[in-house]
Amino acid sequence: MYIPKYHAMPDCHEAHALIDAYPLGAWVTPTDEGLVANHIPFVLDRSRGQSGTLLGHVSRANRVWEQLSESAQSVVMFQGPQSYITPGWYPSKLEDGKVVPTWNYSVVHAHGVARAIDDRAWLYEILVRLTAVNESSRTAPWKVTDAPADYIDKMIRAVVGIEIPIDRLVGKLKASQDETMPDRLGTVTGLMAEGTENATKMASLVRLAIDHCEKI
Repeated sequence: MYIPKYHAMPDCHEAHALIDAYPLGAWVTPTDEGLVANHIPFVLDRSRGQSGTLLGHVSRANRVWEQLSESAQSVVMFQGPQSYITPGWYPSKLEDGKVVPTWNYSVVHAHGVARAIDDRAWLYEILVRLTAVNESSRTAPWKVTDAPADYIDKMIRAVVGIEIPIDRLVGKLKASQDETMPDRLGTVTGLMAEGTENATKMASLVRLAIDHCEKI
């Protein structure tokens, strides 16, 4: 991924936070049949490896787990907030008109060799963790133990675990850092005026990038 210096995420913690907030990863792995892409919700285990380990599962009917190489690198892409940016928000548009649209976004790419795990105890633990993370904000969180044990066993037999120790973690935050300060502030105002959840999140990222710049 091309990352200019001013678009690089400052540290691993920000990349981890994005994965936690947007855990559905686009996982691309090479096979004998070419590149294969799957969209999988992952849980990040920070305690394992220098950059963490991604844990998830696929349907047993999905042949990707049988096609994994012991040495080929996979990449999992996590997409955070993103938004079209119109030059109509830029004060410089009125000055010389030398402005064009752009697209702001935040993404993280996690690289590592994936391996399949066909082990009932491992899968049960991962299902419990995935469920706990995603149910944590609910008033009455659902738990794996809420379902009949024989039914859960049947579900576990239908999936295979995927584990990806992260060898390289790269994050990119494109939040108008290469624009003039008046245009960056105009972008924040414009996004806030749109009022959508996505625009508001991007406005916060642009504002954070401005604050980071001012502290340097």
